[in-house]
Amino acid sequence: MYEKLSSVISWLNSIVWDTGIPVGDGQSVPIIVIALLGTGILFTLRLTFIQIRHFGHGVGVATGRYDDPNEPGDVSHFQALTTALSATVGIGNIAGVAIAIHWGGPGALFWMWATAFFGMALKYAEVTLAQQYRVVDTDGADSSGSVSGGPMYYIEKGLGPAWKPVAIFFALMLILTSFLTGNAVQANTVADTVQGTFGVPPWITGLITAAIVAAVILGGIKRIGRVTSILAPAMAAIYVTGAMIILVMNAGDIFPTLGLIVSEAFNPTAGVAGGGVGAFLITLMWGVKRGLFSNEAGQGSAPIAHAAAKTDEPVSEGVVALLEPFIDTLVICTMTGLVILITGVATEKIQTPIQIGGDIAWVTIDDKNMVSFVDAPESVEFRDGVQVAPQDVKLGWHEAAVGALFIDEAMTQKFTGTVDPKAGTFTAADGTVYTSLTGTAVENGAPLTRLAFERGLPGTWGGYIVILSVLLFGISTAISWNYYGDRCANYIWGPGAILPFKVVFIGFHFLGAVVALNDIWAFGDVALGLVTFPNLIALIVLSGQVKSLTNDYFERKPWERQSAQK
Repeated sequence: MYEKLSSVISWLNSIVWDTGIPVGDGQSVPIIVIALLGTGILFTLRLTFIQIRHFGHGVGVATGRYDDPNEPGDVSHFQALTTALSATVGIGNIAGVAIAIHWGGPGALFWMWATAFFGMALKYAEVTLAQQYRVVDTDGADSSGSVSGGPMYYIEKGLGPAWKPVAIFFALMLILTSFLTGNAVQANTVADTVQGTFGVPPWITGLITAAIVAAVILGGIKRIGRVTSILAPAMAAIYVTGAMIILVMNAGDIFPTLGLIVSEAFNPTAGVAGGGVGAFLITLMWGVKRGLFSNEAGQGSAPIAHAAAKTDEPVSEGVVALLEPFIDTLVICTMTGLVILITGVATEKIQTPIQIGGDIAWVTIDDKNMVSFVDAPESVEFRDGVQVAPQDVKLGWHEAAVGALFIDEAMTQKFTGTVDPKAGTFTAADGTVYTSLTGTAVENGAPLTRLAFERGLPGTWGGYIVILSVLLFGISTAISWNYYGDRCANYIWGPGAILPFKVVFIGFHFLGAVVALNDIWAFGDVALGLVTFPNLIALIVLSGQVKSLTNDYFERKPWERQSAQK
């Protein structure tokens, strides 16, 4: 039964995220990537580069220069921004950049910048509409506040009652996402990190983090806003400060590295796993994918948080929201990418336990360093730690060929013998059978970023910065995603559904800490992908309203009146 469910989830995941338009050389561009990037370009052009023209005004509004506590809403502009950032700034900033560079080479970071730039206009549009169509109930406020808003409201109210089934579908999928990738997966990442670093059993970590999350979310959006307004800047400051120290210590390498990123974006020559000489499409695709899904522009989650801001001017919160991709991707992701590239850890092969399964892959590598995945051979022969047969299929770890294999952890005894991929065993020449060896292999994801910080900072405390960031990011992401889910529950079933939703949410958090989550993560990705399309359709249809609201706001300049009153 479990295997059938797993195969169904895998099939759905491939349809949502992998279905694409062929562009030659056996490659295709996923439709969801085209839709997200294309909609961002549409709003950039239709709003005449609003992310440049009114960036400064967004900073002014976000910092509280024009705040009016008497306007409708539950939280300040700054608290709405930090709540949304708590959900977007997270594991993706630590692991996502590393994955993009691992697959696409240094040039992938350039394409993350490009998607963030267009994502700023896209985020502005969806948040402006969320403010325009939100529902404010000052008399009968529920436990999560007086405001409800987000794509489900502008789908129904903006496109008409006939679209309500689509709005309900959006809300249901976002509820699933909030339980899974927004919550359970975060708890699992935190518990796994704590166990690997300090040896604490996952169930203990799960109880502690679930209690923290419960204490915050049961207080509603106002408490969430207060917590995230402290937590989000604090966790970003810790992480960015560590990165800045590394960059200052290697100041002479910054501009050459930036030049490498730009040159590799258009003429890639380097890549660890997927990229190589001439692999422009791979470099572009990994940068675009990781950029889009790091800042979440167009996916419809952040507008729910921004809808709660105290304002009666929808555009005033829209300009605050366009800061999100800038902070998330152009600042924090860039810091991560520069640290990884300057420290040189992306291609460094380090001591790694090697077991059949998990991160093992069987690969072929052509003369352009392009990696392709193949079926496992019947057997593999090693001599003095080096693979000698077959010649065309290599044992890979993190999708790159393993450097050498050793019997002992000290790496003094090179492995000579055969590998049986089906049995998952390593048989030495003397007949001894091993299930795990030690090898030299590249890292990927969050461990790669942790390695970069360890290499870049004195002593070992660089790694602890990444560990602490993972803990804070995981908890803060769960807190913010709870609010997204409870607003969707409120939309479908009313205020009575909010407390039961929160109880289930807390249960999923603990469950996520103690169980394996590969399929849960994949199913959450399916739900998140499914909510994106109705949101983008609504944004495109309502783009004329966004243009009209924008023109009206900047012609009236209501912030000048607010400044005069102060």
